[in-house]
Amino acid sequence: MRTPVLTCLGLSAAALMTISCAPTATTGDRAEAPLARQCFNVQQVSNFRQGRMDQVFLRVGRSDVYEMTGAACRDLDFANRMAIVPDAGGVAGSRLCTGDWARVVVPGSANPTEVCRVRLTRRLSDAEVEALPAAYKP
Repeated sequence: MRTPVLTCLGLSAAALMTISCAPTATTGDRAEAPLARQCFNVQQVSNFRQGRMDQVFLRVGRSDVYEMTGAACRDLDFANRMAIVPDAGGVAGSRLCTGDWARVVVPGSANPTEVCRVRLTRRLSDAEVEALPAAYKP
């Protein structure tokens, strides 16, 4: 037999978990949709390009472009392939969301591989993708 206190605690915990996953509202007086973490599976990445030394742009699916920032991988601008390994590993599997940390593994020219720690910063809007220099567009 369940006691009412345990049932209430269970419902309260469930409500808190639901609230913690809710999208956050933007600030300012513009009427915008709430911001939510944007996620994808790393298998959906179809292309990449290095921007600045600490910046990587990913083509995800047909039209989405994401920005990753962090430590510079020396051989990334010459690489034909790379692997993205989310830091959450077994917990999130191959899912990566904005704000998450990951490791980029690049086959190197001098070393067998190079590993760089990066953070998935944001998904670019269509206008931001159009404004990217041609050399940065994945």
